[in-house]
Amino acid sequence: MKPSIERLDHDGYIHRYVRIDGQRIHCVAAGSGQPVLLIPGWPQTWFAWRHVMQTLAEKGFMPIAIDLPGTGHSDRPLDGYDTGAAAARLHRAMAALGHEQYPVVGHDVGMWIAYALASDYPDAVLRLAITEAVIPGLAPAPDIFAPPEQNIFLWHFMFNQLADLPEALIAGREKAYLDFMFDRWSHRRDCVAVDVYVAAYAAPGGLRGGFAYYRAIPETIRQNRERAKRKLAMPVLAIGAEHATNDAPLATMRDNATDLRGIVVPDCGHFIMEEAPEAFIAHLVPFLEGRA
Repeated sequence: MKPSIERLDHDGYIHRYVRIDGQRIHCVAAGSGQPVLLIPGWPQTWFAWRHVMQTLAEKGFMPIAIDLPGTGHSDRPLDGYDTGAAAARLHRAMAALGHEQYPVVGHDVGMWIAYALASDYPDAVLRLAITEAVIPGLAPAPDIFAPPEQNIFLWHFMFNQLADLPEALIAGREKAYLDFMFDRWSHRRDCVAVDVYVAAYAAPGGLRGGFAYYRAIPETIRQNRERAKRKLAMPVLAIGAEHATNDAPLATMRDNATDLRGIVVPDCGHFIMEEAPEAFIAHLVPFLEGRA
């Protein structure tokens, strides 16, 4: 089905919706040229990529940021949140937009899905840039008795996987819950569009859709143990932030890619595309252009 143009907003972004298995996926594009798929993490939406999109468009690319199924303005299916199913949906969405080959950039949970996409569709993904996460099934499981400075980045993994309880405790208190994350995971808090994300996850089904990626972690781990049997062959760039994952993205991929490079962006927290967009883009653009 040919995607319809929903609207051209005041910032020049084109909002499109494609239907995959009857479910709507919200895609936001800018510019023209080689398409680049941008996958956000939790608890953000496509809007996290706004600074990156502007520069990529200026550099002759066509960035396409998506709202993951279950989040933002995409529909909220009841299943399909393991990274294999999510990657398949995004690959089909890109095909519906007319793109068979493209680089992929993924942040946080989007990094998990970007890895699955690159592993499951190696002929489609030309280059892979990943940032600010470790990948379930590739990285060692964290210690349940992690020290507080590490636990601040870990505790939600188990909480978000619980059935029903997170929604029961958080519904109506989405701002308090997400403010806690943004306050402690960011280094430059004022740069992060917190109110945009709070509104998105406070919408009907928003919490469930976000938590579903965590509840699918056991299946994602099973899949990734199979994926780990073959290394990625395309160029891979792993980017960490000094005050968040640091070099963990690189360490996660060290045994899982044949053409790997990694960097750590200084003076930055977890929400790297918003907190340090210039530094992030300074590494991403040369990589996408093949100059890194």
